[in-house]
Amino acid sequence: MSELVVRTDHDGWTVLTLNRPDKLNALTVALFAELREHILALREDDTVRCVVLRGAERCFSAGHDLSDIAAGEAVPSPGWHSETLRMLEKLPQPVIAAVHGHCYTGALEVALAADFLVAAADARFGDTHAKFALTPVWGMSQRLPRRVGVATAKRLMFTADMIDAAEAVRIGLAEYVVPLASFDAEIEALAARVAANSPFSHAANKRLLDTTDGRLLDAGLQWEVMEGEGTGPDMQERIAAFTSRRT
Repeated sequence: MSELVVRTDHDGWTVLTLNRPDKLNALTVALFAELREHILALREDDTVRCVVLRGAERCFSAGHDLSDIAAGEAVPSPGWHSETLRMLEKLPQPVIAAVHGHCYTGALEVALAADFLVAAADARFGDTHAKFALTPVWGMSQRLPRRVGVATAKRLMFTADMIDAAEAVRIGLAEYVVPLASFDAEIEALAARVAANSPFSHAANKRLLDTTDGRLLDAGLQWEVMEGEGTGPDMQERIAAFTSRRT
């Protein structure tokens, strides 16, 4: 039986691949359970300094498996999907959603739990909850407006319109677009650049941004000064390596 989420380790960075290509990587309880196991393992793995989340073969994911919804999903606890995505969001490592092809509704909620999103030119995004008389419970109502603004989130949620990669960049959903032919190479280079930097800084900066999100500016500035985590154990080594290259 094939893995529903495949972990592939590289030099300091890791790819988690949603792996139901015959079902366009549609999201099930079983797939989420495997994703959660990987998140728990990564949380304790200090050899990994960046995580890439992507889909196998044709797309990132077509979204929540509607046949699972219709059959009535048996989840371990209320809010379990949302809790899993919050665990992904709170990983100490930067998490990049690498999106190609379909990324709809539940899949978009998964991608939004990453720190940022890079889109292939063929990527398409949409929130179709309203089309099926559903409401979000995995985080769409909270993360989408924080990413694109309340009015734009309402437009996407009310219309259930699909948008392309260029529009996703325009509204701030995706950071930039990459031609499909060079998408894999760009994601590898991006992850390697992130992994080359200090894991101490990555984890501390993520905590700082998460804690101060939505605070008044003066409160956030005070928190940065008073509660900031200072310098990491790799500071001297990194400075020495930098200065030695200049001499």
